[in-house]
Amino acid sequence: MSLDEAIADSADEEEPDETATDEVEVEPGSFSLLTSNDKRTMVMMTAVPSFLHIALVWVPAIATFLLSFTNWNGVRWGTMEWVGFRNYRQLFTVFERDLYTSMYNNLWVMVALFVIGTPLGMLIAYILDKGLKGSALYQSIFYTPVVLSLAVVGFIWKSVMYSPGQGLLNTVLGRTETGNQIDWLGNPEFVIGLPGDYGLSRNFLSLVIAMLWIHVGYVMVLYLAGLKSVDPNLREAAAIDGANEWQVFRRVVFPAMRPVNIVITVITMITMLTGRMAGNTTRRKTCHSLAPSMAAASRRLGSTDLSPAR
Repeated sequence: MSLDEAIADSADEEEPDETATDEVEVEPGSFSLLTSNDKRTMVMMTAVPSFLHIALVWVPAIATFLLSFTNWNGVRWGTMEWVGFRNYRQLFTVFERDLYTSMYNNLWVMVALFVIGTPLGMLIAYILDKGLKGSALYQSIFYTPVVLSLAVVGFIWKSVMYSPGQGLLNTVLGRTETGNQIDWLGNPEFVIGLPGDYGLSRNFLSLVIAMLWIHVGYVMVLYLAGLKSVDPNLREAAAIDGANEWQVFRRVVFPAMRPVNIVITVITMITMLTGRMAGNTTRRKTCHSLAPSMAAASRRLGSTDLSPAR
């Protein structure tokens, strides 16, 4: 047998390569790593929260908007009457005084929270983030007003701070004697007057200070959490480039905390609109906030007696 024939016979007898595999054609969309149970679980995890959100948030919101065009006692469906924009006309006529007072007061709250409360909470958080000795104690002190109930906060400021006869402020100022007392919550005189007999009253300013007491602690905690998430290498790089403390904060730290800034903005707007203390701590003149006043007006819009509330 020649050499060429021997090589050909040995090639035919060689076993196929064990690593070789047959190609399997898979149609697009016919293969998935999820089992049927996984798919059902995913559907339930998305469908149930979506249903609850629509049922408990969107449906009541849309229903409230539609009910604003009706006259209904809220009990029997048969008593519902479509009145169009009559309720809104009454809101801007019968309740005009309360409405615009509430809007101005919410404006004062917004200015105070954004201009004073938020920057102050940010400053406190930035200082405490420097590793100040006793930082945990200071955090607890500033955050205490946030965890207190509004009833307790109202009691502290009304009976402990603002009490005319024995309050801390009047005691420090020496104004506790009868006839020489400062009625912090009962003085409707305007500190800042606006045309039309509107403005910032002294008693509402007292309430705004109490709201700031709560807001500063809340902002401080949120910014402390945000500052912990900022990469320290970014600060070091900025310092090496010659940036001072203010430039590092403005150019590096503050932009990195954009998610925290969004949360604080939303919380501040909610606080302004709900009037957590302004509408509930006292009902004196000029101490209305928008949400409580709108609620009080809506309870009267369907009645036949449209005289202004006293």
